[in-house]
Amino acid sequence: MAYRIMIDPGHGASDPGAVYEGRTEKDDVLSLGLAVGDILQSYGFEVLYTRTEDIYESPYRKAMEGNMEDVDYFVSIHRNSSLYPNQYNGVETLVYNQYGRAAEMARNINAFLADVGFRNLGIEERRNLVVLNSTRMPAVLVEVGFINSQIDNEIFDTRFEAVAYAIADGIAKTLYPENYS
Repeated sequence: MAYRIMIDPGHGASDPGAVYEGRTEKDDVLSLGLAVGDILQSYGFEVLYTRTEDIYESPYRKAMEGNMEDVDYFVSIHRNSSLYPNQYNGVETLVYNQYGRAAEMARNINAFLADVGFRNLGIEERRNLVVLNSTRMPAVLVEVGFINSQIDNEIFDTRFEAVAYAIADGIAKTLYPENYS
């Protein structure tokens, strides 16, 4: 039986997430989330989404959808932002705690994203995030570079397919490590 993965492209509709020079987090992560889901389906995973279009649901509602669908893993996709443009760059993945399958998945995703060219900022515990503390399954929140970083946006735009594969491969390596020796 295939693992069931819920992909959560963050934000949506009236909640654009981070915005930089007309670029919105909600749009970046929706296109990336759909691409990651397509790759995971091609690998044999069953993929569900919290959204496939520009709609808004609260983080709590998204976590409850994951619980109601009884998925095995919950992967929320976001873009980071900083106070000043080009202040920071890199990827980080947030987890409820730094132990167990979610933390392993976070490390694998970050490692694959670093291979694409992003700076690996590591994983960070965030116990106050609803999509991490209200899901019954292991959950990660991937910050795919800073939306206000020229370095990260160039990687995101010019290596988009590789970025999508990096996230999918980080998930797959966690669940089927024998395929990644």
